[in-house]
Amino acid sequence: MKILFFGDSITDCGRDKAISDNTLNSYGYGFVRDIAGALNGKDPLKYQIINRGISGNRIVDLYARIKSDVWNNSPDVLSILIGVNDVWHEVEFNNGVDLKRYENIYRLILTETKERLPNIKIIICEPFTLKGKATETKFEEFSILFDYAKVCKKLAEEFNCEFLPLQSKLDYYAEKYGDTVCLTDGVHPAPFGAKLIADEWLKLFNKL
Repeated sequence: MKILFFGDSITDCGRDKAISDNTLNSYGYGFVRDIAGALNGKDPLKYQIINRGISGNRIVDLYARIKSDVWNNSPDVLSILIGVNDVWHEVEFNNGVDLKRYENIYRLILTETKERLPNIKIIICEPFTLKGKATETKFEEFSILFDYAKVCKKLAEEFNCEFLPLQSKLDYYAEKYGDTVCLTDGVHPAPFGAKLIADEWLKLFNKL
């Protein structure tokens, strides 16, 4: 079974792009590596794990590279986590992707992927944020990300995809242990946060 993870720096997490897929350093050091370890620990021959996260990506960047990075790989399962940079880049650089455009382009990704790979299973992960050094001074502006998360849930229902909620889990453990235990800067997962995402992903995956 071929599983492909598609997203931004949260997925990328320092992966070595110069080496072969399905090798340790190709996973990065985040939630994809945790998932790969769990799945390969169950059956090292069953799963091929491909990380196609690229730091800084927005939904428009995913669409621009979807043929080379997704369709050409023909995965059985596609996991998408995207959204925080669509907001963050607007807050910091006036170069984000507004909510309507985000939804339109996400819909194109789902429509065209299902046309080309009709048997594919798609997991749409909820984008998330907490207060941290990257977000807290402008958290009201960052909180529009919660509307992007609602779009993800709506599209998952519309396209019969799986939706992975993450914000409520992160909120719970941030309250319990502190924001930086979950996300180092309000955006990027700390080791605990990465493991939390991986565990929630695996629970959903095991039901497919």
